[in-house]
Amino acid sequence: MSTQVKVKRRSKLVAEELTDLIVDSIQEIKGKNIVKLDLRLLEDAPTDFFIICEGTSTTQVKGISDNIQRRLKETGLLASHVEGERNALWICLDYFTVVVHVFYPETRHFYELEDLWGDATITEYGSL
Repeated sequence: MSTQVKVKRRSKLVAEELTDLIVDSIQEIKGKNIVKLDLRLLEDAPTDFFIICEGTSTTQVKGISDNIQRRLKETGLLASHVEGERNALWICLDYFTVVVHVFYPETRHFYELEDLWGDATITEYGSL
């Protein structure tokens, strides 16, 4: 069962509130191996946070992405860019301060984003 995250209805969330809502949205669809990379202290980081997770099928990857977008839209936020929905092996959702990567397991293993940004502070939410 998903934990309710209370977010004030407004057009812009604080990055930490946004990451909490995204993680909750992933857990709601039973996303696996969820991690948050805090990139704020790294030079030349493209964003403040990466949220990385995986689904066990392309259908679940797409469902996780759709749920994140639906829940954030309810707060007034739309992704500035969405990539990869067609094949659903790696869907990237860009919310400026937070970028979400929803992977199919083999694709996640191939790109190893956690290793690429290994100097980031990592919070693991684990598997459900």
